[in-house]
Amino acid sequence: MVYTGQQGLPYWITLTLAVAAGGILVRIFILFHDCSHGSFFESRRANTIVGYVTGILTFTPFEDWRHAHNLHHATAGDLDRRGVGDIWTLTTDEYLASPRPKRWAYRIYRNPFVLFGLGPPLLFLVFQRFSRKGVGKRERKSVLLTNLALLLIVAAATWIIGFKAYLSIQLPIILMGGSLGLWLFYIQHQFEKVYWVPHHSWDPVRVALQGSSYLKLPKMLQWLTANIGLHHVHHIRPSIPNYNLQPCHDEIPAFQAVPGITIWRSLRSLRLGVYDVREKRLVSFRSLG
Repeated sequence: MVYTGQQGLPYWITLTLAVAAGGILVRIFILFHDCSHGSFFESRRANTIVGYVTGILTFTPFEDWRHAHNLHHATAGDLDRRGVGDIWTLTTDEYLASPRPKRWAYRIYRNPFVLFGLGPPLLFLVFQRFSRKGVGKRERKSVLLTNLALLLIVAAATWIIGFKAYLSIQLPIILMGGSLGLWLFYIQHQFEKVYWVPHHSWDPVRVALQGSSYLKLPKMLQWLTANIGLHHVHHIRPSIPNYNLQPCHDEIPAFQAVPGITIWRSLRSLRLGVYDVREKRLVSFRSLG
């Protein structure tokens, strides 16, 4: 991509390469994700080192993200513990009882062009440059170290190829990779018959098998996304590394009984906006009248 810019080739060639690079970035992020669970390597030290390195490559502070993601695993599907490491989701009653400005804000947030267009650069370039409120020293330190490493990378790239050239390469990669990554994260827990219950009824096994999707992807996309589409298997046992998710799925009948979601069906899920507690499913805004 640096070469195409230096040779004065049309920018669309760089953008085309950015799509492929964005896909690779998604795979790197999922390796980072496995390191955060301590599952990619047997060595805890190796997971931490590679986690920090891949976190820098994906603009994500390792310890801070790991803390939020562990909370996600502990609260997924729990209506009483929403708000950390998940997609903002209101119930139908909450939405209808909200003041109009909050409803507007919620609908704007859930708009696919905002969620997958504005969301990635805001998340990876802005929000993740700051530690979250209430986290510990280790998490804050990881944010600082990641920011310092990124600053050094930007400075080196500016010196070697120029700041404008760096942005013309890095921004499309972040946008492409971030959009694909957020779509994957969205469909993992945002589909019609997803499992959501009050805390007193919360069951981690049901969260995994009924509240986490099985996204059926073509083989190339499954490799690129490091088997993360087998999210129901991952939520049963987060310590299973991505390279063992498919064998686990193939050997255990309970995993095979989970209905698969195709790419087309996942796109149809984008119209769903609020959770109907009585119907036990996500419904569209239009269904509210």
